[in-house]
Amino acid sequence: MIPVLNKIDLSNANPEKVIGQLESLFEIPPESVLKISAKVGLGIHEVLKAIIKRIPPPSGSRELAPRALLFDSWYDRYKGVALLVALKDGCLSVGDNISLVHTEKSYEVKEIGILNPFPTPMNSIYAGQAGYIFCNMRGMKEAHTGDTVYSTNHKVEPLPGFEECKPMVFAGVYPVVQSEHSQLRSALDKLLLNDPSIHCVKESSPALGNGWRLGFLGVLHMDVFNQRLEQEYGAQVVLTSPSVPVKGIYNG
Repeated sequence: MIPVLNKIDLSNANPEKVIGQLESLFEIPPESVLKISAKVGLGIHEVLKAIIKRIPPPSGSRELAPRALLFDSWYDRYKGVALLVALKDGCLSVGDNISLVHTEKSYEVKEIGILNPFPTPMNSIYAGQAGYIFCNMRGMKEAHTGDTVYSTNHKVEPLPGFEECKPMVFAGVYPVVQSEHSQLRSALDKLLLNDPSIHCVKESSPALGNGWRLGFLGVLHMDVFNQRLEQEYGAQVVLTSPSVPVKGIYNG
């Protein structure tokens, strides 16, 4: 991480005070903070030099079998799921067959490219580059952040550090009126396309009717999801009190 303090050209700027706050809150050494003004171009060259000096170059070999880290994804309504990958070894090209270690599913690369900053199609990407892949993947549930992408014909050692997202907070979601059940189901399906970390199962309540039990990463995650339901789809829902499952072990 390179700490950069911008807008030091403003008349009310107090960079020394802010640098002190960075040190007390995040234990960032004051000498490592770069003071710049993007508006007037002050200190920009120092940022570029720091990137070259402080950030190590990517490691890996283009001669090895393809192996890439899946670090993000998004959903395109026309092309399906876009995989954002950092290629550690080898080369990936249009037409290659790829697989994911965790899901053990295989796909054919339909489009590959880099973000420059917008998606720019290319014929291939190589070790050390980060790019995107479209491969007719239809569901975000198949794209697990931290998974390893590899060539189907060349089995590789998975990259370390992968852990599947585990929901920590659960809550029931029900339509205010049961006649709006299908509209709420459609809104949930669309939101779940872009958030694979949410666990969703159908649920029925004698008092509230048919609904769903959703698992979230935390209370904030649940609140944001509920706000998106209301703001983007106009869905009015009954959200039950969040609960956290606890497993107890009794030693008698």
